Amino acid sequence: MKYSIGIPAFKGRYLNDCIDSILSQTFKDFELIVVNDCSPDGIHEIVKGFKDPRINYYENEVNIGAENVIDNWNKCLSFAQGDFFVLMGDDDKLAPDYLREFDKLIDKYPDLDVFHCRIRIINENSEEIELSTICPEYEDTDNYILNCLEGRSEQFISDFVYRKSTLVSNGGFYKLPLAWSSDYISAFIASGNKGIAYTSSPVFFYRKHQSNITSTSSLELKRIAIIGMENWLEKYLNSSKKTFQPLTVAFKKFEKENKEAFIRQMIGRSRLNGLYLCIVKRKLFKIYVVNFISLLYNMWLKN
Repeated sequence: MKYSIGIPAFKGRYLNDCIDSILSQTFKDFELIVVNDCSPDGIHEIVKGFKDPRINYYENEVNIGAENVIDNWNKCLSFAQGDFFVLMGDDDKLAPDYLREFDKLIDKYPDLDVFHCRIRIINENSEEIELSTICPEYEDTDNYILNCLEGRSEQFISDFVYRKSTLVSNGGFYKLPLAWSSDYISAFIASGNKGIAYTSSPVFFYRKHQSNITSTSSLELKRIAIIGMENWLEKYLNSSKKTFQPLTVAFKKFEKENKEAFIRQMIGRSRLNGLYLCIVKRKLFKIYVVNFISLLYNMWLKN
């Protein structure tokens, strides 16, 4: 079997459209794995409505939850039989030629382990509201990470196809709270010393709405996840045998901007209490006096 597509399912609202978009692929050699994370939304009934032998359905005995959602991602991976793996959001959609476009890309770059596509961003009514920027067809890992840190490479998770054996050998998807930034680190690791390939065909539809983890999750947990990403990047830079100065510069700027953005968001959410939490938990959040000074200075300049 060529492809395994896994859905760690909890939200039922768009799941029917999600599954229908997968089963409508023009490339037919795939299986669909659905893992129900003890959802109250009747996931089993939705899946049961599709009479397709390619669907394999599983249920968790206990709810894993959003904070540890990576565990459900990796559970989907554990059931996969295909050579390549796609992790699908339960509210997103694939274009009919998603697998076919990736198959062409894999044929062109057979030695790589991770592949990416352009993204159409849709709203709750499936109306297109954004289109991601175009990336180079091939990037080595350093340049790929650089473009991510500098905001030129937008990504989620279902816009990637991974070689399953590489994911498994790396221990699965990289675990961070809320899976925040896990898609980035997982792709960086899978790129290894080979790099990443990209198709400019926008064959993935990411649905942006208020119940996304991206929209609703805790600022503190997001900060902890970002710190996890920063720690990985720091180790990557320190262990690299070659010095790629633009990446080092971009990383330092990324660190600084994320710290200041977190302070600003905490103050915006609960004002003095938010500032107080940033100060008393500054070691946990890896915030330093210079970050407070820099933020206040920038705010003063803008005023």
